[in-house]
Amino acid sequence: MARTRERIVRWLFLAPAIVYIVAFFCYPVVYNVRMGVTRYTVTSFYTGEAPFVGLANYLSVARDALLDTAFINTAIFTVGSIVPQFSIGLALAVFFQRHFPLNRTLRALLLLPWLLPLVVAGTVYRWILDQDYGVVNQVLLQLHVISEPVPWLTSPGWALASVIIANIWAGIPFNLVVLYSGLEGIPRTLYEAAAVDGARAWRQFWHITLPLLRPVSAIALMLGLIYTIKVFDIIMILTNGGPADSTQTLATWAYFLSFIDLSFGKGAAVGNILILITLVFAAFYLRSARAAFR
Repeated sequence: MARTRERIVRWLFLAPAIVYIVAFFCYPVVYNVRMGVTRYTVTSFYTGEAPFVGLANYLSVARDALLDTAFINTAIFTVGSIVPQFSIGLALAVFFQRHFPLNRTLRALLLLPWLLPLVVAGTVYRWILDQDYGVVNQVLLQLHVISEPVPWLTSPGWALASVIIANIWAGIPFNLVVLYSGLEGIPRTLYEAAAVDGARAWRQFWHITLPLLRPVSAIALMLGLIYTIKVFDIIMILTNGGPADSTQTLATWAYFLSFIDLSFGKGAAVGNILILITLVFAAFYLRSARAAFR
């Protein structure tokens, strides 16, 4: 009876988490997979009837000319965001390891982009990068760097780069926090011993910091990759996937297919492709996390 009571208590503690996962993760994913293999229309929401079409939605998505653009934009957006975010975050983490006045205050201020909702960040950057009255163009014009305003958000050549810059700004604090915590776990005695042996700061960073920071770096990169590959809100706020689909990613394309074109089956198919890609990187993340805490 005591063991039975203990098991019941354990399951009671687990029950809220299980209900949450089933209701807000498992059910939507299963429903989305089901929609991907049916002809789902607006009427289906009321009647519940959606004819089974197999892989027809996936074949239709594969034949769509926008698939290549969405894949390429997603790859460029993800890599173009993660590499600078990680590099700048690592540089700032190393910098803040030094003790100087206002260290904690500056670190707290650098966390603000992470605390702000991306909708707010996107709105601010939309004003900053506006062609007519944006502060970036005004400063560049005053410095005579450019002769006429640059259409940062309305030109196919500049829009994706502008969105990437905004996303980099929003993601730097996450890398700073994770990498700074990893640096704090490295024993200072290793640096002191290296300094006694004549190793300069760069050699200490290359032979001590980077190798010992590798598990934490892998986790930061994998989490950043999983998060960035499905970014939706900041792109929609800044460019709405345009101009001329130059900032259309898999996440935004799935939205347009489902809620603008009302092709729910095709939208679900693109969403399932995105989920599959995310699951692959999530498996790498779990493997990295397991290696980090061994």
